[in-house]
Amino acid sequence: MTALPASRMGLQDRRLARSTYKAYLVLFDPAKIIDKATFKNPHCYPEGISMVMVNGKVSGQNGKLTGERAGRVLRKP
Repeated sequence: MTALPASRMGLQDRRLARSTYKAYLVLFDPAKIIDKATFKNPHCYPEGISMVMVNGKVSGQNGKLTGERAGRVLRKP
C-alpha cells in the first residue's frame, strides 16, 4: 500500500517502508505479470506475483495462498 491510499484510509503506520511500520508488499517482475481475469471469470489470480506480505507476514507465495491471515477488510473511510 502506498502513501496516498494509506493516508486516505487513515492508516498512518502503513504509508512507507520503514522498520516501525506494518509491511504491505507485493513482489513481482513486471515482465512476467499476466492478467488471467476475464468478464466471465473476473476473480482469477494473475500470474507472475512472487510474494504478498500483509502486516509483515507472507500471505501468498509463488501463486499459492499460505493460509496466513494477518490483515482485515478495509471499508470506506
